[in-house]
Amino acid sequence: MPPLDVEILARLQFAFTVSFHILFPTLTIGLAGFLVFFEARYLRSNNEVWLVLYRFWVKIFALTFGMGVVSGLVLSYQFGTNWSEWSRITGPVLGPLIGFEVLTAFFLEAGFLGIMLFGWKKVGPRLHFLATCLVAIGTMISAFWILSANSWMQTPAGASFVDGQYVVDDWLAVIFNPSFPWRLMHMTTASYLTSSLVVSGISAFYLLAGSHREVARQAFSVAMWAVLVLAPLQIFLGDQHGLNTLEHQPMKVAAMEGNWETQSHAPFHIFAMPDQKLQKNHLELSIPWASSLILKHSPSGVVPGLKEVPVEDQPPVGIVFWSFRVMVGLGFLFLALGLWGAYARWRGTLYDARWLKRLAVVLTPAGFVATLSGWFVTEVGRQPYTVYGAMRTEDSFSPSVTGASVATTLIIFLIVYGGLFGAYLYYLSKLIRKGPDPLKTRETEETPEAIRGARPGLVVPAE
Repeated sequence: MPPLDVEILARLQFAFTVSFHILFPTLTIGLAGFLVFFEARYLRSNNEVWLVLYRFWVKIFALTFGMGVVSGLVLSYQFGTNWSEWSRITGPVLGPLIGFEVLTAFFLEAGFLGIMLFGWKKVGPRLHFLATCLVAIGTMISAFWILSANSWMQTPAGASFVDGQYVVDDWLAVIFNPSFPWRLMHMTTASYLTSSLVVSGISAFYLLAGSHREVARQAFSVAMWAVLVLAPLQIFLGDQHGLNTLEHQPMKVAAMEGNWETQSHAPFHIFAMPDQKLQKNHLELSIPWASSLILKHSPSGVVPGLKEVPVEDQPPVGIVFWSFRVMVGLGFLFLALGLWGAYARWRGTLYDARWLKRLAVVLTPAGFVATLSGWFVTEVGRQPYTVYGAMRTEDSFSPSVTGASVATTLIIFLIVYGGLFGAYLYYLSKLIRKGPDPLKTRETEETPEAIRGARPGLVVPAE
């Protein structure tokens, strides 16, 4: 049996655990915004529909938040066990950033989550709404610090390498490093778009089943507005983030494009089979000049090629190339869903267009797929570095960790996380099957006669 490659196993372990973890913050960041909107509408209008929506989605938020906390704790331990050299060298920069996330975001979320979940009859409506807002703000603060730390690894700034460690020269330059603003906007928009797809998909499921109609109609309408706004915004932010990446991480962009030669009038490859060993593509299907147009906004723009650097300094091209296409393809599919929803709304058929609702149901998990694809592009495209251009992954690993120990813990993670995810899906499906609480007031499908019979004294005008 060949010896186990410890570094590869450690990378696989961290890739699995962080990919598992990112699913849950992605949903909670966006859902927190929806909860603020639902409660604000309820407080302003006193319409029970918004209260029912809040109480339904806050259960899903709480379940997902708990999974995010549990799955995120493991990552910190992996930094110290499998990646001790990385922790030692970058600790003076990244340690405080992660600490700030705990002090400012996690404590804020944990402190007010209890009021948000159980405080309806214990505090006033305004204080409860404040708790909801603070939890939502906490999710955004958490994203701020985590993305700042990760962005510094992509585009390091504000620190110097002294005596085997990075030392901070300028904290503002560290926090607001060159890629951070675009990555923060791109990721938070992805979270809200993913949550919008989840809300629209589950609401469309209820509409197709003919249940919880009044509540589902309101949620579906709000979510489709959100998709209509967020999908084109995300495409724009992705383009700007790509231009920033071209400036600071040109080899990542070359891998995304599957471009081997530095050239002008570069085509965009819709389909190709990158061959890193031969440094070429097979079976190319391309749009002429499109890559130069996208990256340089000119058909004669010169775009970088992977052959500018040795093979050992190139990222794994196949993973980056295809992950990028999955992300972009889904992004334009989300745009199509938003535009279709706008057209159906204009025609007055938003709630009757069965194929629109079916597409919304199908796309319910697609935002997570797009988010994971984007993270694969970001993280795999950074290779072979942990700190881009400065610290290689092979120099970040813990020298004393054995392949057997990493393989054993990886198998344990696969089993335990598989069980956790199964339990999460089980309870999530139970919440969805049960659905929102019934309205105390009439549902839209009830007739005036039924309402008069059910609630004596309620005046309903005859049709």
